[in-house]
Amino acid sequence: MNEFVTWLLGVVQDVDPVVRTLLAGLAMVFETSVFLGVIVPGDTIAIAAGTAVTTPLGGIALVGAIVAGSLVGESFGFWLGKTFGPALRASWIGRKLGERNWDRAEGYIARRGGPAIFLSRFLPVLHSLVPLTVGMSGMRYRRFIAWTLPACLIWASAYVSVAALAAGGYRHMADSLHQAGYVFVGIILAFIVLAYVVKKIIARSERHHLEHHRRHPGASGVED
Repeated sequence: MNEFVTWLLGVVQDVDPVVRTLLAGLAMVFETSVFLGVIVPGDTIAIAAGTAVTTPLGGIALVGAIVAGSLVGESFGFWLGKTFGPALRASWIGRKLGERNWDRAEGYIARRGGPAIFLSRFLPVLHSLVPLTVGMSGMRYRRFIAWTLPACLIWASAYVSVAALAAGGYRHMADSLHQAGYVFVGIILAFIVLAYVVKKIIARSERHHLEHHRRHPGASGVED
């Protein structure tokens, strides 16, 4: 296992740091963009890039690139929603996403406003639909960014930090501990499971807001 993990980490680390950081940021543009966010694995991108971080400055740069990329992607979704929202929802790809998902995003924003933007970053599907829906809702862009920025920062910092610490620990132990590769894989898997559980807890705690909106279809407005 050590040989495989060493090879895998080496493949990522051999990429020029500047190129690697820019690619991670670019990938997050697509991950947070409407429609693409449901197929581009942002979690995997952040973890893979994070394993190559060996200095605090490198970690800060990577987190900054991921956050910047996320904000660009979400800003694009906001602009699309403000400009072409209804037409996109009625399009073929909009129908493929499902009317239920659109209704969930719309209801969530109408009921929760700003907190929905923050929490949606940790929820599947919704995190790519919410920026578009917010653009359609009439909320100001500045307020949208104020809610999504801290969420993106928390998300990026958590994934990069865990990946960097796990990889750094492995490199430190690899020569003296034959099972170091299993420890590394175990840490990454444990974090993925923890992230999954946290997302499930958030989804469950927010479910009643969506149900409330469906029971009261006359509800409207955006809470900031």
